[in-house]
This record gives sequence, C-alpha cells and structure tokens, in this order.
Amino acid sequence: MHKRPILLLVDDENNVLQTLRMVFEREGYDVITAESCADALTKLNQTRTFDAVITDLNMEHEDIGLEVAKAALRLKPKPAVLILTGFASISNSRAALDLGVDYMANKPVELTDLVPALDRLVTGRRQPSGG
Repeated sequence: MHKRPILLLVDDENNVLQTLRMVFEREGYDVITAESCADALTKLNQTRTFDAVITDLNMEHEDIGLEVAKAALRLKPKPAVLILTGFASISNSRAALDLGVDYMANKPVELTDLVPALDRLVTGRRQPSGG
C-alpha cells in the first residue's frame, strides 16, 4: 500500500489556501498549509519529507515565494516545486526557472492543468531511478 503524497501548500490568501487544500485532499494528498514564507520555512526545516511544495510567489513581500522554492529545492529527497503567481514578470519567471522550479502558473490557476501536472511530477519523483 502506497502512502499518500505529502504536499506543502503556501499562500497568504486564506481562501486560496483552503480551496487548494480541499482540491488536493480530494485528489489523495496529505496537505500541510503555511500562510507565510516564515511559516513555510519552519515547516520545510522539520524532519517531515514533502513530495511537493506549491507556493505563491508574492506574499508578505514581492517574489518572497522564491525563498520558499530555494529552501524546498535544498531538501533531500527534493520535492517537486510549483510556483503560482498573479503577477508574473520576465525577471521573476526567469529567476524561478533558474532555480530549477518544476512548474509555474499564473493565477487564477486552471485546476485542470495544475492537478495533472502535480500528479506527473510527484509520480516521476516516486519512481525508482533506473541508473
């Protein structure tokens, strides 16, 4: 029996956070939420292993979600990292891609795109590597 994948969901807008939490719990994820960069960093530094991290880009400061992404990408094993933003720019999009973020989407996000993308990324990370 496979354990449910664990998702850290980070957004300072509670309605967005709770809506996405319900969607991903229905999709079979164990969802842990954080309402700020500081809260997310605390949770990332705990001993728990995350299969994926979805963070808003602009919360208490512009582009602060990049700090969440950096911290997540340093974890071993590395979770899938997805960034959602209502204010994408060429510079913050490039910064996210340069970090190695797996997926970036504009808000309002299309759940019909986000859910399958997350499932693919998590499944790909859970497969034993063949090399």
